[in-house]
Amino acid sequence: MTNDVLVFGEIRNGELKKVTKELIGAARLITEGTGGNVDAILIGKDAGSAAEQISDFGLRTITVAGDGILDNYSTEGYAKVFSEVVKAGSPAYVLLGATAMGRDLGPRVTARVDGVMFSDCVDLRFEEGRCVVKRPVYSGKLFIEIAPEGEWTTFISIRPNNLPPAGPSGGAAEIVQRPAGVTAESIRAIATEIIALSGGRPDITEAEIIIAGGRAIKGASNFRIINELADLLGGAVGASRAAVDAGYADQAIQVGQTGKVVNPKLYIACGISGAIQHLAGMRTSRVIVAINKDPNAPIFEKSNFGIVGDLFEVVPMLTGEIKTML
Repeated sequence: MTNDVLVFGEIRNGELKKVTKELIGAARLITEGTGGNVDAILIGKDAGSAAEQISDFGLRTITVAGDGILDNYSTEGYAKVFSEVVKAGSPAYVLLGATAMGRDLGPRVTARVDGVMFSDCVDLRFEEGRCVVKRPVYSGKLFIEIAPEGEWTTFISIRPNNLPPAGPSGGAAEIVQRPAGVTAESIRAIATEIIALSGGRPDITEAEIIIAGGRAIKGASNFRIINELADLLGGAVGASRAAVDAGYADQAIQVGQTGKVVNPKLYIACGISGAIQHLAGMRTSRVIVAINKDPNAPIFEKSNFGIVGDLFEVVPMLTGEIKTML
């Protein structure tokens, strides 16, 4: 096993997801202790052009695989290429995002290379010759720190928006083109089309600002006031499970233990009571603002700021005040 770190980068619409740069920053921190190098692997359509975006980030090599069958994500196809690169390079650590793709891909590749995986981490440091990671447990009520023991390739998935992103640091990475080596017959499910949600808003898992609506929004059409505030602030729109179950919002923007875990700088909860499963998905937000007409709503206990009032009065008022400031 080497002292190197391998970063798995995600691509969306030809651009690297922000979490990739956060992973490179974390990899640099680890190699300061191991004395090794940082490499990256990019798979999928536009992988070559995406590699150019981080070619001067101090990486040694960037492996690129994006031809034909790998254009769109598939568990079997990506896992085959990813695991082969890990086996060939024998890195001490492999970093990937705790995203929908990372949660699907990470455990499968870890099993293929007989490694160990620490999932959903929010911080890490290198001390006494090993990487110590921090991750939440019990729905985010507590944090634990763990570290690998023995000679394992250690996979670490990191939640977006928890670590500072890396920037250019000079040098030019060697870009290595890798044939897919994957056939359609080896893949059980192939994505033929990816349809983005309307609105062009940031990915909810990477957004720095999220405006979320709950059951009290009373209808899908009423999400327009949430959308307007989110667009004004350049943020994303989220929803509670209750709002999704009621048909007011798409499950893709559900925040919570059974939805997506988010970590924005600002989270504004509109008409959300604060059920345990919802808090598990957003309690690590830097600043939480709650708007609810029930002064005893549990969400206020976790909020930095609370507004007791009707969201249909408060949100438009807030939107109007912000407009005068911009």
